[in-house]
Amino acid sequence: MGSSAKILIAGQAPGAKTHAKGRPFDDQSGIRLRKWLGVSDAQFYDPDLFAIVPMGFCFPGTGKGGDLPPRTECATAWRRPVLKLLPNIELTLILGQYALDWHVGDRKSKTLTDTVKRWKEFWPASLPLPHPSPRNMRWFKANPWFAEDVIPRLQNRVENLIASGS
Repeated sequence: MGSSAKILIAGQAPGAKTHAKGRPFDDQSGIRLRKWLGVSDAQFYDPDLFAIVPMGFCFPGTGKGGDLPPRTECATAWRRPVLKLLPNIELTLILGQYALDWHVGDRKSKTLTDTVKRWKEFWPASLPLPHPSPRNMRWFKANPWFAEDVIPRLQNRVENLIASGS
């Protein structure tokens, strides 16, 4: 994580495979996320461009419906101090419900979909997003407006932020 990064990726917690690899978003979710951003692997993993700070740094385990949520005591203990080390953030990408709870709080809608539909209210400083997991394919198919309206704006903003840092 570089202190000059302009884009913060606020995710959930690593899944088992990603945790074992020790590299965030080194999976199908990461492929989709990089496509949304319009960036290469090298750009995505450049700490001077992107700060990747999940709500939990370790795999929280597996429950009935998949991975357990990030452990709340982790973010409570270190999230604010870590974010203070990132004074140049101009865009925070908020991935999934747990990151929304922290970063949006009372401003979020009843559902993730409704919050994402209100994305312009948070723009250009932040952007609530669904998690890019392949498990969300139904969501992506049910919400074509996301790919049509949000992704092009996101790619343009990311491109401009990267260019302004060069």
